[in-house]
Amino acid sequence: MSEAATDEAPTRVKIYTDGACSGNPGPGGWGAILIYGDTRREISGGEAHTTNNRMELLAAIEALEALKRPCRVDVFTDSQYLRQGVTTWIHGWKARGWRTADKKPVKNEDLWRRIDEARTRHAVEWHWVKGHASDPLNNRVDALAVAAMAPFKTRR
Repeated sequence: MSEAATDEAPTRVKIYTDGACSGNPGPGGWGAILIYGDTRREISGGEAHTTNNRMELLAAIEALEALKRPCRVDVFTDSQYLRQGVTTWIHGWKARGWRTADKKPVKNEDLWRRIDEARTRHAVEWHWVKGHASDPLNNRVDALAVAAMAPFKTRR
């Protein structure tokens, strides 16, 4: 055998992520659910001044960084920006020194670098789900993101 045999197969984890923003830019929140077998963990956070795309990215980053060891991961997101970015666009950005095809700096480069690093520790498959539809877990992460944003919204 060319690889050392292990007694343990990599853990399979499902992750649902979502981001929300009021004003875009404005106060924002992110939420994620990590599911391993019968175990379910919800995490969330927010920022006072951000964008919806940053919150989408941060949800996936925080979820992947929360995993303690390398895993096989299925990430479910309603963000085409996240899914397309991490599966397609990032390869060109890296090859061009974090520049777009028209030689402009990549927006949210700091977070794209973090997600690139976080995903290398795992075998990740990225799945798109329709937002605000019938998927109860996607609806739950949306609620987590909105709730995490609430403390950063100023009352008028």
